[in-house]
Amino acid sequence: MALVAGTRLGPYEVVSPLGAGGMGEVYRARDTRLDRTVAIKVLNSQLSSNADLKARFEREARAISQLNHPNICTLHDVGNENGTDYLVMEYLEGESLVDRLRKGPLPLDQLVKIGCEIADGLDKAHRAGIVHRDLKPGNVMLTRAGAKLLDFGLAKPAAMSALAGSGSAPLLSAAMTSPSPQASPLTSAGMLVGTIQYMSPEQLQGIEADARSDIFALGAVLYEMATGKRAFEGKSQIGVASAILEKDPEPASQVQPALPEELDRVIGTCLAKNPDDRFASAHDLKLQLGWIGPTPRPAPEATAAAAPRRSSLALQIAAAVVLLVLGYLASIALRKDQTAVIHAVIPTSNGIALDVTGDFAGPVVISPDGTHIAYVGHEPDKPKAIWVQALHGDAPQRLEGTDGAAFPFWSPDSRYLAFFANDKLNKVPAGGGPVIAIANAAQPRGGTWGKDNVIVFEPDFQGPLFKVSAQGGAAMPVTKLDTGKHTTHRWPWFLPDGKHFLYLATNHSGGSREDNGIYFASLDGKTNTLILPSDSGAQFASGYLLFHAQSALMAQRMDPATGKLSGEPAVVANHVRYDGGIWRTVFSASDNGVLVFQSGAAAAGTRLTWYDRTGKSLGQVGNQNSYQDPRISPDGHRVAVAAGDPGSDIWVYDLQRNGSMRLTFQANDAYVAPSWSPDGKKIAYISGNAGSARAGTPIYVRNSDGTGGTLTLAVENAVGANYPEWSADGKTFYYQRMSGALGWSIYAVPLDGSAKPRLVLAPPTPQANIQFFRISPDGRWIAYQSNESGRSEIYAASLTGGGGKWQVSNGGGNWMSWRQDSKELFFLGPDLKISSVAFDGSGAQPVIGTPKALFAVDNSVLVGSLFDVSPDGQRILLNAVPPEAPSPIELVLNWPATLKK
Repeated sequence: MALVAGTRLGPYEVVSPLGAGGMGEVYRARDTRLDRTVAIKVLNSQLSSNADLKARFEREARAISQLNHPNICTLHDVGNENGTDYLVMEYLEGESLVDRLRKGPLPLDQLVKIGCEIADGLDKAHRAGIVHRDLKPGNVMLTRAGAKLLDFGLAKPAAMSALAGSGSAPLLSAAMTSPSPQASPLTSAGMLVGTIQYMSPEQLQGIEADARSDIFALGAVLYEMATGKRAFEGKSQIGVASAILEKDPEPASQVQPALPEELDRVIGTCLAKNPDDRFASAHDLKLQLGWIGPTPRPAPEATAAAAPRRSSLALQIAAAVVLLVLGYLASIALRKDQTAVIHAVIPTSNGIALDVTGDFAGPVVISPDGTHIAYVGHEPDKPKAIWVQALHGDAPQRLEGTDGAAFPFWSPDSRYLAFFANDKLNKVPAGGGPVIAIANAAQPRGGTWGKDNVIVFEPDFQGPLFKVSAQGGAAMPVTKLDTGKHTTHRWPWFLPDGKHFLYLATNHSGGSREDNGIYFASLDGKTNTLILPSDSGAQFASGYLLFHAQSALMAQRMDPATGKLSGEPAVVANHVRYDGGIWRTVFSASDNGVLVFQSGAAAAGTRLTWYDRTGKSLGQVGNQNSYQDPRISPDGHRVAVAAGDPGSDIWVYDLQRNGSMRLTFQANDAYVAPSWSPDGKKIAYISGNAGSARAGTPIYVRNSDGTGGTLTLAVENAVGANYPEWSADGKTFYYQRMSGALGWSIYAVPLDGSAKPRLVLAPPTPQANIQFFRISPDGRWIAYQSNESGRSEIYAASLTGGGGKWQVSNGGGNWMSWRQDSKELFFLGPDLKISSVAFDGSGAQPVIGTPKALFAVDNSVLVGSLFDVSPDGQRILLNAVPPEAPSPIELVLNWPATLKK
């Protein structure tokens, strides 16, 4: 029986009906205690006496009560009044997504925004162990506050057994001001649960739904938002089900040609028939979707339009304005009495390509005096280097001796630049001059130069921060890594007093998210406080903390002496480029009101791409993802790789059948460094935190076809095993680990545990490290990377006795891979080119040829092994950041004035 206006359910007074479903009605009501409007869902009176249905109603209430999230409709209360069970929910004003889609497809920016909000809500539910199971446009409400997920009536805790009831009818649906009643028939045990057009193949086949089923449904919703058409059509439910099971929808970019192909890849991954081929989590989907930005801006020469006017005095500068005019505008904008906010684009010249994201790169950085910028870039067929460009009109200048540079940063007086190259922290005069090495830094993640000539830097991506004098000397730890929370400290930024600094602390395997963010610390170690949760490094300028939030650059007042934040954060710039692979945003600010940044979408992981020996692309393995350590099976038919971020699992790609299989299922860790047994039947791998201070990390072994359990091979209680490698007979593991005064060395341990680990190879001095290695397929030789000469080189040593070592590279080398017959070795040269060298190891001493450069690697990654080689040596599988359309460097003069307005 329907409730009439004025009916009281506890403290709630019914105002009017809103809609109805198969098992309940929804009413608009007033909370008389708080004087607020709410939505009340009541269970149909004829069903309230059914014990099973009532239990399901209560189960649903418990499920939704766990989900406190801005993109999920909030459950306020639950009660019973005179035998009527009811739920009190958030009252939402807006329109449903299904109503919006009746007007046609959504613009790309709205699609991305709504899609990310839905994915964020799903991620919250999934992390609580709850699967929606009926995601569709009718269950998404569009409000002024953003998209809201409704109707978790089919939601079911992921771990709930079938004994709790296999059928779950939709009990809950949130109220809308523009209701679209969608009566849902009561489901019974054994019936399909969900709306068929958005159901995943596994649901249609009667397999229990999990989080990946929701991801499939969201893919169908995204397709409908993009095209205005349903992803799967049919004349009957059987026809729709057949399409879901057997067909792929026409790519969205073919239905709507203006859509980017990146959206096709995101939707296609969601709609993969095999759940293992979909995104591993809604969070991963959100990241991938968020990286799809709006249509790229026209080139500076193609438009005379400048950034939007921020005030009546703000000047608008066309992108084609010459640098001489830019310099003049900069000079007047920096006067104390000038209130104009000036936006401009800084053109580069001479065909310089910017390398601002990835591991061998560096975002644009403004000098402290606000007069120059520095960035990493390269000309065609030339190595990357640091370029310095004045804002007053000079052409960019390439700093000689900075080949391979990454992450430059300025001295406080703007006279020098520090940077990382050749496993060192270096400095060079900003106008050009000799390069001076300061300290070792094999795998860096940023630095900052204080006013007392102290540099704080991150020499190893999995470690604490260090401090060193800018004149050189011993580097000492300045932060302490709590491995229970974090695996890295990075992107330090000195505050004006030269005693305090900011840095980002985070975890490669996810960890406790509330502990990941920007920390306020002191050189003496007495202060170390989290001041802001964040996914990127931050900076301080003009009295504000500048930090990343979603796609925007934000600013909030901060006391640099205490790290205390005050006031509300405000947007400084939208669509600022974010490099999620290394947790850094591409911006830089000086203390006199000059801001530079690069617009664009976030860096979207990496691609596994085949190349021939000339550098010609031959195709891709899998979809774009956050990959690490690709390894090709001995027969060349499969690829094992770590995939996912944060937290990675080992995946196996079948190159013949074009399929994939997830080998591991991590919980609070990441698995990396897969290694094939000689017969291809097993894969060894390690924890992703092996390189950190965690002790005793074991080697894990699983059958490569996914059958059987996991063998855990413990190693000595030291910093754990890294890069496990099999012996030729499959009976011994070689691995890399830190061992006291020896530094990173190579050890071997029997697979059957019959003997303790033994030292195989150690660096000649404690200051040197063996950074990477590979065992030759014939088992006779070990190729390894060591910095014992002062820079990374490739060496070879015998495993069959006789001692001695032979240098393979000439002028630097990183990573390496053997051809299957052990007669050729490949490595990455100092000019970022894949090189090969003939290797005859048949005698007691090897005969090594002259290295030959094959092709250059752009946008390469530094974490994990970069590449592997097919058994015949004719193809190279490269893990690299995909190329993208360049975005201009944007300049904002007097940016703090935008916040005051």
